[in-house]
Amino acid sequence: MSEELLVNVTPQETRVAVIENGSLQEVQVERTSHRGYVGNIYKGRVVRVLPGMQAVFVDIGLQRTAFLHAADMVAQRADRTPGARQTEFGHGMPSPLLDIVSLAHEGQELVVQVTKDPIGSKGARLTTQLSLPSRHLVLLPGSDHLGVSQRIQDAEERDRLRQALNDMLQRNPVAGGLIVRTVAESLDVTDLTADLVFLERSWRRIEARIPETKPGDLIHGDLPLILRMVRDLASSTVGKVRVDSQESFDSIRRFANELIPEVTPRIEHYRGEQPIFDLYSIEEEIQRALNRTVHLKSGGVLIVDQTEAMTTIDVNTGAFVGHRNLEDTIFRTNLEAAQSIARQLRLRNIGGIVIVDFIDMADEEHRRQVMRALERSLSRDRTPCSITQMSLLGLVEITRKRTRESLERMMTEPCRVCDGRGIQKTPQTVCYEIFREVVRQSRAFDAKAHMILAAQGVIDMLIAEEANALADLQAFIGRPVQLQVEPAYSQEIYDVVLM
Repeated sequence: MSEELLVNVTPQETRVAVIENGSLQEVQVERTSHRGYVGNIYKGRVVRVLPGMQAVFVDIGLQRTAFLHAADMVAQRADRTPGARQTEFGHGMPSPLLDIVSLAHEGQELVVQVTKDPIGSKGARLTTQLSLPSRHLVLLPGSDHLGVSQRIQDAEERDRLRQALNDMLQRNPVAGGLIVRTVAESLDVTDLTADLVFLERSWRRIEARIPETKPGDLIHGDLPLILRMVRDLASSTVGKVRVDSQESFDSIRRFANELIPEVTPRIEHYRGEQPIFDLYSIEEEIQRALNRTVHLKSGGVLIVDQTEAMTTIDVNTGAFVGHRNLEDTIFRTNLEAAQSIARQLRLRNIGGIVIVDFIDMADEEHRRQVMRALERSLSRDRTPCSITQMSLLGLVEITRKRTRESLERMMTEPCRVCDGRGIQKTPQTVCYEIFREVVRQSRAFDAKAHMILAAQGVIDMLIAEEANALADLQAFIGRPVQLQVEPAYSQEIYDVVLM
């Protein structure tokens, strides 16, 4: 699989596009005015304890207080591989969940790390289980957990890496646990040792800063997007990293030379006249990713709706009529949809619960093949995903880890006219609401007349289709009703003024 990373840098924002086989699969955006907080370490102060939720609210200096659950205050990491489970509390057993009242109290100072950015009206999500990532390893200060990324599936390779960890720690003991990242597969022990030394040095610097910082202060900030991209995404499958900014190019090369020198030759400075994102029509792809409708090549259609609770994806045949029979048409549509859904989740950065409504299939083999295609496509996603079996109604539940705002939430806002509903009341409905309001005011107040202020479409309906109803209203209340267009009003907004 051929991959490229394209980096577009402007004073206002940095954007990174992940290209696989010429197709945009993922886009990450970081704005200068609103950088993400995930990975940052703060000294916080507990401002409220919630025994009923087993959680506390912590002030870390952000606009909204952050949320810390009791489960995130005790180390409960454990390798899922049999024979290698280790926690602070012993071997082979999960950590006990302690009561929040025994763990924290108001005014208490805590060193915390952000695991999820503020999303919507919710504050950031925190943990006291700190982690420091490098290229190949993740250091877990205060834990004794040793683990290997679950994405490395070869059992022999997992055993080799786990043994390498044990050997390294015998030669270079560190106060913390370690996790081997996916990019370390087939890596020599020497490279892992270099990462371990780097992480230990970094943690010592952070540890020295903790006593000096005040509650609400930043102790350690994660790398900016362009450097995180090189650290996390520049794997052996990435052929080129192309950057359109000279300053950012120099910064990335310096970082790569120190941490991952094997990536340095693949970093290029793009000097073309055509904007780098126009090279692969990425701007158009981003615009399409903000649309509710996704058109499949066959003619089928996906309808993507993001709500507060979950995201729903409905699969329709659309214009695809097939060539053989109805069952074959449905199967081919679902098969293509499964691959497209996995791409849309990455591209739009959709997290949380996702419900996919496939078209009903009678053939059990077809259902099995569609699920295999979906699982295979989701396996390429760097963000952890889990998937349930297809229900009898053709519904599949997917959960995808959510750490940052989705592309839609970042780049759009609810419509001020419909308040994000996507619909609005008809002029006729608004007319009848006005009639009820006029009757209500006529009974409550002694006025000589009433004036209706409304949008042009509502006034037009009152003059035309609802003219008889308006005349009946005036006769009913015994007072004249005047009409006036208010250009600034949307269709649902109106006022009834007493004269």
